[in-house]
Amino acid sequence: MNTRESVRQAIESVRAQKLRSGLTLLSIGIGVFAIIASTSVTTTLQKVVGTQLADLGEHSFLIQRTPSIQFGSSWRKYMQRKPITYQQALEFRERMTTTALITISNTNPAYTIKTAGASTDPDVSLIGVDHLYSTVNAVSYDRGRGIVEQDVTLGRNVAVLGNDVVVKLFGQRDPIGQTVTIKHQAFTVIGTLTPKGAVLGQSQDNRVLIPMPLFVKYYTWEWDRSVDVSVKAWSKMSLPATVDEAIGIMRVLRGVKPDEENTFELDTNEALTAQFSGFGSALLIVAWISGIGALIAAGIGIMNMMLVSVKERTREIGVRKAVGARRRWIMRQFLVESITLCQLGGMTGTVGGVGISWLVTFWLRTTGMDGVGYDLPLTSILFSVIACTLIGVGFGLYPAYRAASLDPIEALRHE
Repeated sequence: MNTRESVRQAIESVRAQKLRSGLTLLSIGIGVFAIIASTSVTTTLQKVVGTQLADLGEHSFLIQRTPSIQFGSSWRKYMQRKPITYQQALEFRERMTTTALITISNTNPAYTIKTAGASTDPDVSLIGVDHLYSTVNAVSYDRGRGIVEQDVTLGRNVAVLGNDVVVKLFGQRDPIGQTVTIKHQAFTVIGTLTPKGAVLGQSQDNRVLIPMPLFVKYYTWEWDRSVDVSVKAWSKMSLPATVDEAIGIMRVLRGVKPDEENTFELDTNEALTAQFSGFGSALLIVAWISGIGALIAAGIGIMNMMLVSVKERTREIGVRKAVGARRRWIMRQFLVESITLCQLGGMTGTVGGVGISWLVTFWLRTTGMDGVGYDLPLTSILFSVIACTLIGVGFGLYPAYRAASLDPIEALRHE
């Protein structure tokens, strides 16, 4: 029996034992699916995060009360820290000498923005900013202007609207010069932000910027009065010196003793990227271990199927040996059948894994991430093909040996 006949025999075995074969092939498919889908989705998400962090600039960093990414129960420790007050941030900016690109901001979610005849849902992010916010954070304006130094120092009631807010309140009308109300306070619209779309389903255009002094005065409470300080070094070469100076000044302002750890977090883009990469790698390892475990479990099922097949075809094996079939021919036949079964399951998992990764990429594009490209996970696919082949050989070897070792006379007597 040649290789083509062995493959055909494997497919016939699947058809003859649909339930048993289907469950075994499903186990293989799940393992391959987990490996391919996890690799592709994690790679895509890392690209999305990398793109968003790149928008902040290569030589920027953020100082805040708590880390940007937290795991486990460590939030209890961070919430016990004293807030970074607006006055501390202002003094920090005055003391810094290695850069002047320092902006102070804070965000409160879930606000309703109103006009005379319309209002938004209570999900708008209200952000208090200063005149350097757009420079440090690479923010651009579609119409009008941003908040300037005079708006901050004079405490002017002015606002810059994101595109989602503009659409809900004004539709096609020009919002510049119009008045909006935020929690009983009236603001004059001076500009609109350039639309940026959404990231992971979260809109970046559903926000409103106002001067920081007004934000502190009207929209902060005791539990959320800590501000964020964004710092941009003059160049990538000067970033280490700027970071060192920033840490030293902030420790002095917050009264941190030399033997105590920082009571604030300083996150650079590289650090945030590394944290997310570590989180993604951990998820990837878990998915791969689960996938390989499923493949091994499926291999045991393949062995069971092949042993049953040997028993059912004992008389056939006896006839083949009686007419001159050699042991290696019979072993090759059963090994090819075992490998074919594994590859059938692997093909199912590959199609599912590639499909789900393409759907994730398509979803990200529909939410505004137009720059996200789809990368076929060739490495994972190649690994899956090799793994399925090795499992077919490893778990099909014993049944093939059993078949090849049958005594032809005893096999012909088998009923």
